[in-house]
Amino acid sequence: MTLTDPVAVMLTRLRNANSAHHESVTLPSSKLKTHIAEILTQEGYIASWEVTDARVGQNLTLTLKYGPNRERSIAGIKRVSKPGLRVYARSTELPTVLGGLGVAILSTSSGLLTDRQAEQKGVGGEVLAYVW
Repeated sequence: MTLTDPVAVMLTRLRNANSAHHESVTLPSSKLKTHIAEILTQEGYIASWEVTDARVGQNLTLTLKYGPNRERSIAGIKRVSKPGLRVYARSTELPTVLGGLGVAILSTSSGLLTDRQAEQKGVGGEVLAYVW
């Protein structure tokens, strides 16, 4: 089965697992998904991630992160740029999520970056998702 938007599927699985208080979520792996998982780990939204071999291809397992009383570390995830409507941001007009409390994930010429990293480097690109 081919997927039209594998990033949206990843974010939806992550959102569903987070709202159901699962410990981890497993999905098919790709370079883009591992880079998104790396950003989510750096920003403190997930505990860890790992790539394992599957019967066909590889699987990406994301270990979710919760507070001491099972508070969710991810309050929300939104896919911004979709295959039917791409959303781009210039380096001077980068989006801020919840006044800087959240993070925007951008695909730039320098790789996948957060909105803060893109602002430091002075690059713009495609806005993939918002996480808060």
